[in-house]
Amino acid sequence: MADRTVHYEAAFEAFLRSRGIPYVAVDEAKKALFANAKLKSFDFVVYSKNGPNLLIDVKGRQCRDRASRKGFETWATERDVEDLMQWEQVFGDGFRAVLTFVYWIDAPLTPEPGMFEHRDRWYLLMGIDLAEYRNAMRRRSIKWETVSLPAEDFRSLARPLESWL
Repeated sequence: MADRTVHYEAAFEAFLRSRGIPYVAVDEAKKALFANAKLKSFDFVVYSKNGPNLLIDVKGRQCRDRASRKGFETWATERDVEDLMQWEQVFGDGFRAVLTFVYWIDAPLTPEPGMFEHRDRWYLLMGIDLAEYRNAMRRRSIKWETVSLPAEDFRSLARPLESWL
């Protein structure tokens, strides 16, 4: 099951439930099915009405006081990207891997597409196709083995999670 102690994952799950979108929190189920696999877990399989089913890896980021920040944090580990690509191959046709950035944001004056309130916190849920992320990613840290997207690529590739469903 999803780690409901992590408020980003709990908010993501609440978002799905509030819209009646079928999903499976796959962490524990995945471990039972692929006990010998050395792949890092992803978080949810989401069943979409409008396209392929989604393999979701939630990346929770705090983006409060956005006026003082230059942009959204878009980093992931190289292993996140590599392993999620392998999971996409394991699941095969009809499934697409999506990095889902769940930003904890300040309460908006007017909610915009992608914003969701859960437990008195506001979140912005943005998804990026994993293949597109991979093609645009740049190394962030050799030491920490992280990658990220340049701001202009994030703006052009990320879209509100609702548009994926």
